[in-house]
Amino acid sequence: MAGRADGTRALDGSVDSYLDHLATERGLAKRSVEAYGRDLTAFVRDLVARRVRSPASIGAEDVRAHLASLAVRGLSPRSQARALAAVRSYLRWVAREHRLAADPAAEVRIRRPPGRLPHALGHSDVTRLVTVAVPGGRRPQRDRALLELLYASGLRVSEAVSLEVHHVNLEAGYATVLGKGGKERVVPLGQHAREAILDYLGGERPRLLRGRASALLFVRAGGRPLSRQSVWKLVRARARAAALACGVSPHTLRHTFATHLLGGGADLRVVQALLGHADIGTTQVYTHVAPERLRAVHRRHHPRA
Repeated sequence: MAGRADGTRALDGSVDSYLDHLATERGLAKRSVEAYGRDLTAFVRDLVARRVRSPASIGAEDVRAHLASLAVRGLSPRSQARALAAVRSYLRWVAREHRLAADPAAEVRIRRPPGRLPHALGHSDVTRLVTVAVPGGRRPQRDRALLELLYASGLRVSEAVSLEVHHVNLEAGYATVLGKGGKERVVPLGQHAREAILDYLGGERPRLLRGRASALLFVRAGGRPLSRQSVWKLVRARARAAALACGVSPHTLRHTFATHLLGGGADLRVVQALLGHADIGTTQVYTHVAPERLRAVHRRHHPRA
């Protein structure tokens, strides 16, 4: 074991340095860095099995062998593509840090998995979800304000639960959100979300705080932070009460937000900015779930439509 530890020291140290680079220089969120770490740990394990001992000695054949081992282990094409993306990013960094003549993963290709179309709710489904009375529901004002906000602004769950009161300007109708990579963006609230948040601020929130102070907008009893898991649970409970199909999650509201905007005629670049996507390619998946809108635009603007 000692020999193995010595043999992997250079690889482990290199991966640790790369993860530090992701966190400090690129500003990736903790969960994203952890995901890279898991994929690269598996890569290092396969490198060791092939007797590769240093980052500078990694070759394209080592990357291909790693992908083959992932397939043998039963990983889905989507998981293989994610693992390859992590390895590619790491090896680009290695090529720069070690001044290699070529990136060993540059020529490695994998069949792109088919895109998974986001599931979006209909307008009436969203209305039922946010207004339904849940049997035994203890915080109807808070829960409605939270769901109205998720749908009105397309926030990620992590963004919503970390939102602070002073980030919300109810009079002007917008919120300032801290998204992935520490990037700020401004999102509109809409009338229904503004009214629901106002009701919550004047009603349940003071009772939940119990005299304690909290900067967070959404809190539990005693002013404690609301967890991501509790948001998932309340969405599932409301989906059941509203008799919606299974599989509705907080992220469904983000998908629905984007789909309804595009269906209403919003520009893709605007939706990208509102969602906080760094790459418009991430936003383009929503064009597949609004075919009627695309056909309408084609009919209106193409000379031979």
